[in-house]
Amino acid sequence: MFVYSVRASAVRFVSVIVLSVIALVALVVFVPTYVPVSLFVEEESIQYNHINTPENRTAFLSQFGLEVDEAHAECVEVTIPARFDAVYEGYNAIQKEQGLNLERYRGKKVMRYTYPVTNYEGYNGTVLATLLVYKDKVIGGDVCSAETDGFLHGFKKQ
Repeated sequence: MFVYSVRASAVRFVSVIVLSVIALVALVVFVPTYVPVSLFVEEESIQYNHINTPENRTAFLSQFGLEVDEAHAECVEVTIPARFDAVYEGYNAIQKEQGLNLERYRGKKVMRYTYPVTNYEGYNGTVLATLLVYKDKVIGGDVCSAETDGFLHGFKKQ
């Protein structure tokens, strides 16, 4: 006669394995296949490089629906501060919201291009679009009102 004994812990172990396999099979069978959301949403492709001519800069801004007056553009070389104060930290927070970050350009000289916006809806005052360009790449910028009690936001209108 052959006698085989099984401890309770071995039975529990086998039960857990069997239940895990059943749960995995149920997930594979009953959960629909994963389809990335990006297949349903048109992917935005903003070009930040090769911004080396006035035409490239206005084309860059037009990606955000902004029309600007090239004739009244201002071009100035500025230095990104090596240490950010509270104002620059706030400005960089706006840059981070739009996928940019000025931290790696601390202490660098960049070109700042400022254009009057001609098609900003919902505001009667002067609106300016500013681009910060380093080595033909947009590294930051904003759209703001010229008035002191106005607004400031990234390239996309809030």
